[in-house]
Amino acid sequence: MFGAPITRRCSSGTLALVMLSGMPVQPAPQVTPNGFLVKFEVSVNAPAVKVYDALVGQVGSWWNPEHTYSHDAKNLSIDARPGGCFCEKLPNSGGIEHLRVVYVAPPQVVRFSGALGPLQGSGVAGSMTWKLTGGPDSTRFELSYSVGGFIQGGFEKIAPAVEAMLREQVDRLKQFAETGKPTATQ
Repeated sequence: MFGAPITRRCSSGTLALVMLSGMPVQPAPQVTPNGFLVKFEVSVNAPAVKVYDALVGQVGSWWNPEHTYSHDAKNLSIDARPGGCFCEKLPNSGGIEHLRVVYVAPPQVVRFSGALGPLQGSGVAGSMTWKLTGGPDSTRFELSYSVGGFIQGGFEKIAPAVEAMLREQVDRLKQFAETGKPTATQ
């Protein structure tokens, strides 16, 4: 009972600090009975060409290995062409197509179709877009992931988990593009 007002005060204070810092406030996922939408926007202190290269050419260097089936992000690759695969190698010649590339405009846009991780086992379709804009020293990176269809138990529980996982990947990408390391503690 006493924790709720304190949590709200801290959240409001945190929100105020984020707003004052100039960082965009990230909305919660938009969830409906038939799907959800996750959107992020972050400023990366690196040119768009470098961020794009990190995104598609070095995904195994910044993606969290805990969010792979093999637990080794080095098994991830992106073939950045229409029909290309955001894939993961598995033992014994196995593999996973996480997403299929449907649109590429280097170094500005990559769009994928597919269902990530546990969503693959459900009757869903997804569209993920990575958009980069900016100048020679800074890039605005936008990620949107829209998923629709049917998932047992509804989208209310899975959408926040997908949002948290993608937020972590965006943070790791930003850190990697700016410093060459996906986390500050490496």
